[in-house]
Amino acid sequence: MTGHQPIPVIIDCDTGVDDALALLFAVRHPGLELRAVSCVAGNTDVDGVVRNTLTVLERAGAGNVPVARGAERPLIEAARSARHVHGTDGMGDLGLPAPTRRPADVDAVTLLRREILGSPRPVTLIPTAPLTNIALLLRTHPEVTRNIERIVFMGGAVATGNATPVAEFNVWHDPEAAAVLLTAGVPITMYGLDVFQRVVVPGDEVRRLRASAEAGARLAGELLAHRPAAPDPDGDDDAAGGLGDAGAVCAVADPAGLTTRLLPVEVSLAPGPTRGQTVVDRRPRPGEAEIHGGAREQALVDVALDVDVHRYVRLYLETVSGGRDRSG
Repeated sequence: MTGHQPIPVIIDCDTGVDDALALLFAVRHPGLELRAVSCVAGNTDVDGVVRNTLTVLERAGAGNVPVARGAERPLIEAARSARHVHGTDGMGDLGLPAPTRRPADVDAVTLLRREILGSPRPVTLIPTAPLTNIALLLRTHPEVTRNIERIVFMGGAVATGNATPVAEFNVWHDPEAAAVLLTAGVPITMYGLDVFQRVVVPGDEVRRLRASAEAGARLAGELLAHRPAAPDPDGDDDAAGGLGDAGAVCAVADPAGLTTRLLPVEVSLAPGPTRGQTVVDRRPRPGEAEIHGGAREQALVDVALDVDVHRYVRLYLETVSGGRDRSG
């Protein structure tokens, strides 16, 4: 937090089970001011993302947070969903009722520009989705960077991917957009799979949330139950659920729980098995490729290398279980 004032944040998402967990946390954490949500195709089609986002905000007791429809496909390639992970509706097929809220009457890029430049204090942008909207924003309205404090994006991996052996889904879905993000000219934190997969809520806590009488906490429990831990650190808790994208929002609210290192990062754009890989240079000194071929220009990014798992699990549970209703 900046002094005693909440941090103004905007989430760009493809809701999505764990995007929904992230939205629940952002609405309810007293140190965050959720100014807007922009939607992009990813886990499901963009219209489904809009519907799911509005549903979650309604269940969370959010105030009048504007939601806008964004890109329905990546910059170059066709959209490729993750419904096999998130369910046919992108929200675990929980059968939630249609939202009564309506999206804003502007597109996502217009909403992002308006809310970033209209904020009295610099905004922290939290993309938890393919980065198509963000790339379009940065190329269309580069002036927004003057009022962006930091971009904390869920994406990439130092070690192992999930969409491919080396590429994480959000970056793999639109590698060109991710490459644009890295040139934003503002501080960037990469909350990648290396920490994403480690923050797991124990099964007894998932069951407690599912039994809650409060709608938002109960939804968190149902969503976590749909997100089995991968990998489960204990190996014997079938009910444990991964926080996923929500960990990136925890990192904004409580950055001390994340260990980062400022490292050069680039995105592999060539066709083939490495497309979408975030190439993170952890070497202590340049190698022969740079010595003989000349150094490449690479963005310096705060790459998350370690996370205090128990700290973020406790933070999430305390925040979401609070049942704070902001609708009034």
